[in-house]
Amino acid sequence: MGFIVLTFVAVFILVGSGGVLLFYREMMLKRISETITPRTHDKSLMKVVREAKTSLGSIMERFENLMPKSDKEVSVVLQRLQRAGYRNETAMKVFYGSKVATPLLLSAIALVTGLANLGPFFVYLLTLGGGFLAPDFWLGKVIEKRQKKLNRGLPDVLDLLVICMEAGLSLDQALVRTTEELAKSQPELCDELGVVVLEQRAGRPRSESWKRMADRTGVDNLRNLVSMLVQTEQFGTSIAKMLRVHADTLRTQRVQAVEEAAAKTSVKLVFPLVLFIFPALFLVTLGPAAIVMFESFSKLTK
Repeated sequence: MGFIVLTFVAVFILVGSGGVLLFYREMMLKRISETITPRTHDKSLMKVVREAKTSLGSIMERFENLMPKSDKEVSVVLQRLQRAGYRNETAMKVFYGSKVATPLLLSAIALVTGLANLGPFFVYLLTLGGGFLAPDFWLGKVIEKRQKKLNRGLPDVLDLLVICMEAGLSLDQALVRTTEELAKSQPELCDELGVVVLEQRAGRPRSESWKRMADRTGVDNLRNLVSMLVQTEQFGTSIAKMLRVHADTLRTQRVQAVEEAAAKTSVKLVFPLVLFIFPALFLVTLGPAAIVMFESFSKLTK
């Protein structure tokens, strides 16, 4: 009986191990085939996304043609789109197309929901005006958010630049290494620095590339950094020491900004305290006493 059990267990282990080996063999063959010949599903998905972008760009281009614009306005909008991080060709078309499509969409929503019956003139005026200005407000919020991220990530980028330069790399090589290392943690700033690297490889001077980045982003800290880099390059002083001092200055400014915001909280809490907390506190503390006094005076009058 024991021999039969041992035989059964041995056969079971052999069959199981053979199945596991076959399973792993199929998995390895599948991975190798996917590496050699990528799946067509991903290609079809990318094709669908590309076709959707193309169709959206064509639709917005039709709306864009209805929008009157001057060359000066186009240059200003192009600069704002670059500061927001949109550098593709369809960004301008989508922006001007949305300034036409958004008012029409809001007006259609007001008509379908019945809000236009409350006051047709004011409702349509609000939908048309608000829809026309909504893309500008949205773009301004995107620019502000991106500039905050650039300011927040600048000290870390400068620290890594200092480390790379002290390890023996030049400023250009340290810039390339920094953009590669911090691409995931600081994507916005590394994107701008990547443009600087590409411009330098194309033959543009270093100072001009950095100045173009400062004008493209519109961040004051980057402008100060560029001016300090230009002066350091002209006078021949240590760039690594300058970068370290500038990073420490930025961190000090960040701490001071936090302390300033903390000091303002006591003043900002005055209005909620006076309008919301104090009335409720007075009601809770003086309410029972007022009720007792009212009942006592009512008994005296009787």
